[in-house]
Amino acid sequence: MSDPNTRQARGLVSVHPRGFGFFTEEDTDPPRSSFVTPPELNAFLADDVVEALVTAGEDGRTTASNLRLIDRPRSELFGTVVIHRGVAHLKVDREVANTDWALVHEGPAPAAGAHVLARIEGTKVVLVEVLDTPDAQTLAQVIARHGIATVVPPAAQAEAERARKIPHTVNGRRDLREVPTVTIDAASTRDIDDAISVLPADEDGAVRLLVSIADVSAFVPEGGALDQDARARATSVYLAGRVIPMLPDGLSSEWISLLPGVDRMCLTAELRIDPEGTVVAVDVYESLIRSWSRLTYDEVADFLDHGDVSPGIEPVFEAAPWWRTVSARLHMARTRRGGVEVARDETFVVLDAVTGLATGIEAHQPTSAHVLIERCMVAANEAVARWLVERGVPGVYRVHDVPGPDAVRELSAVAERFGYASGFGTTLSPLSLAAFDHQIATSPSEPAIRGVLLRSLGPARYTVFPSTHFGLGAPLYLHFTSPIRRYADLAVHRLVKAYLHGTRTWSMRDPALESLARHINLRARLAARAETDRHRMLVAGYMTRHIGEHFSARVVKVRPFGVVAQIDTTLVEGTLPFEALPDGPYTVEPSGGAARSPTKRYAVGDAVRVTVVKTDPSLGRIELSLAPKG
Repeated sequence: MSDPNTRQARGLVSVHPRGFGFFTEEDTDPPRSSFVTPPELNAFLADDVVEALVTAGEDGRTTASNLRLIDRPRSELFGTVVIHRGVAHLKVDREVANTDWALVHEGPAPAAGAHVLARIEGTKVVLVEVLDTPDAQTLAQVIARHGIATVVPPAAQAEAERARKIPHTVNGRRDLREVPTVTIDAASTRDIDDAISVLPADEDGAVRLLVSIADVSAFVPEGGALDQDARARATSVYLAGRVIPMLPDGLSSEWISLLPGVDRMCLTAELRIDPEGTVVAVDVYESLIRSWSRLTYDEVADFLDHGDVSPGIEPVFEAAPWWRTVSARLHMARTRRGGVEVARDETFVVLDAVTGLATGIEAHQPTSAHVLIERCMVAANEAVARWLVERGVPGVYRVHDVPGPDAVRELSAVAERFGYASGFGTTLSPLSLAAFDHQIATSPSEPAIRGVLLRSLGPARYTVFPSTHFGLGAPLYLHFTSPIRRYADLAVHRLVKAYLHGTRTWSMRDPALESLARHINLRARLAARAETDRHRMLVAGYMTRHIGEHFSARVVKVRPFGVVAQIDTTLVEGTLPFEALPDGPYTVEPSGGAARSPTKRYAVGDAVRVTVVKTDPSLGRIELSLAPKG
């Protein structure tokens, strides 16, 4: 192509609710996106694979044009029925398409305004179901918006049924059934893939932590129909009120789940941890375990914090005190190297068991039991990463880059506004970050500052190139501990077992593994967006009944269109649009942490009193205004 500012590329389409879109090129890390105008976008859907002409403007920004469809992975659409000239059309979810599509149906057309699910059949959009309840509508919208497959292909289901006949046997594995082993999860968890054992200290004071993980690869042959379906999904999706598992339910929650009192084949990472918290030896091997007890976070926290012994803890009572020891040692080691343990409140939507609608919003803080398991899993993931690298075995690593200078400046500016001296300079280290985190702990400003901190750190990603995980302060890191719900972990298990059995030759630069890592990144981002969308929709629906009510809140973000405030009691976030704020117009300060008008200024961390003005559950949006004084 003669024009140096123009090139041909292949990638994915995304759609913005305002009608325009973006073209994101394949196999670029970080992703490269180009603007797509509304007319160019009309014939396309979000996630369409297309070829496009990418043109760079004088300002360096790129636009994509002449889009040509290569593949359409999406199979279902959610939308509202509209009638154009007597013909039913589907007004598709505006994050999926920017135009209406003719709706093919048998019998009478559904009424205008009906929420429906439709199937894509070639160039046709065919009515599948009219959705009557609000909960069914929001679930269908999220699932269709993000192209999440809910049906397991018949060939994959048949393989899953055959896998349920594979027995859990020793067969050359280390027999750990007499070792006190427990699982610790939420009471509602069904796909239990991790268990821990902590053995008493040796003469030198070192304890042994055994993290045993369900050996999914023993039941899911690589390259089979079941594996192909799991790989395409790459992760389980946890939507409030519904889980869409990576593996079929009969496997993930039954036959390979680490249920109590039954034999289960596992991969075990055994860590020897000295009194200073240093992991001085690591062994990874195939094992057969039997969980002695299935424990919940609440009952373990009651034991760790108060010494309460539940019936579930009684079988492992002698081993249980060592849980405190290993948690404390791992914490001290992590403190020395830096990094952050983010014990932040999370909001959970309480759903009505019959209607599926939100009946309340609760803020929960992780307990000592959550912290114990998080520390054990992080230690195991880090140990297996080091174990692979020392043996020259490739892996799918979890990497988190050092924040750039702009992020460091923003965090420093926010800290100074609240009276803190970060002392970061131009670069950030895990230790300086940990020291700052210690400064703000228990401060009234902590939620606002921590929000900026987490955004400054940015996301982690999967890659085949072993490198540091800045947020954890870890020289090497990967995911090993959740192969039932994450394909990255399953891929790592297969690499570990290939080394143990000597069944594969190694190439540290494996193009297939690189492609897999990029695919998992894409699917993980999609799942996270789906989970966020579902949560926001439910929250917006719940807040509809609180329109006109006043709440104490705090500014947590400043956006180009307004100020985002978080309600103190429920951690619900809503937007105060600039046009609705008095004494405007407002402009965002260069730091991005505040907005000002000639007479007013709103900055991250400011306390405000807000009123809920309106909500849009379909988009998960809540609009606020300043509450009247007095």
